[in-house]
Amino acid sequence: MPVHDDRVLFEFLLLEGAQAGLSWETILRKRDAYRKAFAGFDPRKVARFDASRKQRLMKDEGIVRNRLKIDSAVTNAKAFLEVQKGFGSFDAYVWRFVGGKPIVNRSNKVPATTAVSDALSKDLSKRGFKFVGSTICYAFMQAVGMADDHRTDCFRKKA
Repeated sequence: MPVHDDRVLFEFLLLEGAQAGLSWETILRKRDAYRKAFAGFDPRKVARFDASRKQRLMKDEGIVRNRLKIDSAVTNAKAFLEVQKGFGSFDAYVWRFVGGKPIVNRSNKVPATTAVSDALSKDLSKRGFKFVGSTICYAFMQAVGMADDHRTDCFRKKA
């Protein structure tokens, strides 16, 4: 379902990066721990995490203890704030990639990447974001409703 709340968009961006190479189920089980560890997904607070805070996160068994992923969460929070400054909101920035409306795919074949996720990945990377490859970006787009890939037999399918 379409998401337009910047804090929720940051949450999904952080969680999609954490999920890289792991199952989504693993991250969903850890979501509450992530919420606690990453200040309720407040990008302003996460952007201020220092080396000491990141070291404590490396000991937090409730999250994925991967230094690169923890560092990327802080880096991405800083980049997220810069995007908000430049575009007024992260929502305004990210939804422009799909013209403000979800891309609808009614095939039962769900792509891992698209030209749009490639463009989003490239632009996020250019802005300093980490763990934002095209596959991660497409999963993010699905999670926030930018890409509607509900199967034709899904209860969420729109006619």
